Amino acid sequence: MYREAWMWGLPPSMSKNREMTYWKPHALATPHPDQIDLRNGDKVVSIVDMRTEDGTVASGTPGKVILSNGFNWQRYRVLFANGVEMGDLDQRHIAPTGRTAKRLIKAARR
Repeated sequence: MYREAWMWGLPPSMSKNREMTYWKPHALATPHPDQIDLRNGDKVVSIVDMRTEDGTVASGTPGKVILSNGFNWQRYRVLFANGVEMGDLDQRHIAPTGRTAKRLIKAARR
């Protein structure tokens, strides 16, 4: 059963009949100039050898981004082709490939 926003103590802007309020980004939320902007599902390749409890990932192993998060430091969780899943990866560990690389090159030109 739907309850009105006022029943939850929320501001009227969050009720069902009003538009959602958009907030400006925080001043610290600007990415570093050398960060890569990946999305979930983007194809990547490892650029360094990495080791974890689950196994190792050799340089050049393809993978897929399954989680992208971060506020001031964009980091990614990647599932690699050899079945190893690793988190807290950034541009020092992975590089975009295929359509992802083309999209980022096109975005950099703008």
